[in-house]
Amino acid sequence: MTTVSIAEAPNRGPAEHAVRDQIIEAANECFARYGFQKTTVSDLAKSIGFSKAYIYRFFESKQAIGEAICQSRLDIIIGSARSAMAEATGANDRFRRMFRTVTNLGVELFFDDRKIYEVAALAASEDWNSARSYTQMLMSIIEDIVKEGRESGEFERKTPLDETCRSIFYAMMPFTNPLHLERNLALVPDGQNEVASLILRSLAP
Repeated sequence: MTTVSIAEAPNRGPAEHAVRDQIIEAANECFARYGFQKTTVSDLAKSIGFSKAYIYRFFESKQAIGEAICQSRLDIIIGSARSAMAEATGANDRFRRMFRTVTNLGVELFFDDRKIYEVAALAASEDWNSARSYTQMLMSIIEDIVKEGRESGEFERKTPLDETCRSIFYAMMPFTNPLHLERNLALVPDGQNEVASLILRSLAP
């Protein structure tokens, strides 16, 4: 393949986004095949015919590429959870659907795309921006569900909202955090369902 030089870098706009997407797609394939740790930016550059310097034109580091891949996968999980919640009737059902969807998609990623799952686990262990963003999105969803449940009378209102939401998030971690899920795969789906039931019983008025 012909190596692209810095001088040939595309203008800002749709063309640049297309190149970024091309790099991410190639990186996704390389990481899935060889693993994140074993893949270098030079390996990635060779696989798509770009110079290493050209890739750094779009991403400051290999981690930044990994961040983009993780963010994309996590956005899919959150989007799927929101879609599942949209079909729910009431806060209890909304919570169960959200928790089940997030867990199932995590398990699916573990078995179907093992090396990409390892990138997500690394993001969680090293507290990458994508992992923090995922935590914030989950916390936001939990807060919305708890508020809805309190307004509808399904959930108690005495415990401070922030304490309630943090406690729910902590209880969910064995099934929503990649580092913990790997150790708890044998507990899905029964364990996840039981934890969901325990959480909802604790929220009852």
